[in-house]
Amino acid sequence: MTETRFADAQWFTEVATECGSAFSLEIRAKVHEQQTPFQKIEVWETKRWGYLMVIDGFVMLSSRDNFLYHEMMAHVPLFTHLDPRHVLIIGGGDCGTLREVLRHPQVETAWQVDIDEGVTRASEKFFPELCESNNDPRARLHFEDGIKWVKEGEAESVDVIIVDSTDPIGPAEGLFTEAFYRDCLKMLRPGGLLVQQSESPLLHMQILKEMHHAMRGAGYADVRTYQFPQPVYPSGWWSATMARKGRVIDSFREAEALAAPEKFGTKYYTADIHRAAFAMPAFFRREIG
Repeated sequence: MTETRFADAQWFTEVATECGSAFSLEIRAKVHEQQTPFQKIEVWETKRWGYLMVIDGFVMLSSRDNFLYHEMMAHVPLFTHLDPRHVLIIGGGDCGTLREVLRHPQVETAWQVDIDEGVTRASEKFFPELCESNNDPRARLHFEDGIKWVKEGEAESVDVIIVDSTDPIGPAEGLFTEAFYRDCLKMLRPGGLLVQQSESPLLHMQILKEMHHAMRGAGYADVRTYQFPQPVYPSGWWSATMARKGRVIDSFREAEALAAPEKFGTKYYTADIHRAAFAMPAFFRREIG
């Protein structure tokens, strides 16, 4: 269980009691607080990390390091897929993943389905750089239940599904189930990819094991986890798990990925990072198999 507390008036601290750890940022002031029908959204102005968004006490993103997460959630699957034209983002209300997805010129439509409009409106105000693609004619923003959206979705209508969710509690709990993954599989075209943030390999191995088991049980041909740093999340070491419909994940569009830093202005993602991210440590291979 994670709780929020203050060491003093100058620091925001998220305490991860189940991990025996805490993370703090020096703050100036709280600039936004909103209780929506789904969750409590807070935004803090920090002294060195820009703005900090917190949902129900959990750190979601900061101005300083969000590029790590958003680039890896978007570019790894979109350069792995041979021809990603239609992309569905479940969650992702801060719109950073949407921005990175729409850097890919071959993407024709990107749907973003987040249950809580409050997250997007707060992001538009305090993280406008993440929302610069919201008015792109290819973008479709829907404030609805992503689980229901996928269950009712048209079969074989999308190439990539990115599940940019909070931790598996509250509104996001149903996004980590075999039933949800099976509904995603139905929506994916042959060769399509499902990607979901999958917590810390160091602290949340049980969640990762359950995700791999559920994705395989739902019928995906190949399931692989990749890793990246994320300083504001517990342990600073985060992951995403990718599954493919119909065949193994055996390559990526390396020539195009090589141009990403210059073409897209990526800060972290490169072709070398893409390759290296799938090299998991020995203990992970022993646990997951």
